[in-house]
Amino acid sequence: MLFMFLRRSAVTFHPLIRYFSTFENSIAELNKEMESVFGEPPSNSNLSPTNGISVAQEPHFIPPRTGENVQGLTHISSSGEAQMVDISSKESSKRVAIASSKVILGKKVFDLVSANQIAKGDVLSVARIAGISGAKQTSNLIPLCHNISLSHVRVDLTLNEKDFSVEIEGEAATTGKTGVEMEAMMAVTIAGLTVYDMCKAASKDIRIMDVRLEHKIGGKSGEWSRMK
Repeated sequence: MLFMFLRRSAVTFHPLIRYFSTFENSIAELNKEMESVFGEPPSNSNLSPTNGISVAQEPHFIPPRTGENVQGLTHISSSGEAQMVDISSKESSKRVAIASSKVILGKKVFDLVSANQIAKGDVLSVARIAGISGAKQTSNLIPLCHNISLSHVRVDLTLNEKDFSVEIEGEAATTGKTGVEMEAMMAVTIAGLTVYDMCKAASKDIRIMDVRLEHKIGGKSGEWSRMK
């Protein structure tokens, strides 16, 4: 039967089906004529993805529902827009975060900093104060961060002669409804940028590296530490 031949051809030549879609009406009319001679065609209910495919069937993409959150990102609303997270229902708790970064100076600049001979002054002291100030300005610079009350900020800078670098560690603490990871990372970032600013007259080849969270406690996710 031509009907069966067309059905089987649709299985064999499925990749070409969309190129023959313009013949669909003609095929339908021809099938009706063949059915009037040979009777009803067999049901296509047995044409599953494993043994066949109907001419009328075409694969199609079903987009994800817009109401679904992407990867659990809390800063994305149900409509896909950026949002500031509502923390009003959270409980206050002690929260602490520690972050680190590194500034590669090179031997020439390292020796100048070690001897406190940089023209702008005491590099490590100025960078330390800048890091503390930076932590307090986090919500002004990162759009969706909450404006929180910091109970403590610490920034330490240490010279490392092995790779001619300044190693920076920052700590931020609060008692509240949201964490202080961004404040700790802002502290070490601004401290690193200040080291660069203080030393750039001596070298432009200074690199700020490895800004990262090292440890945090408090909140729903509890305690977390970076694997050494």
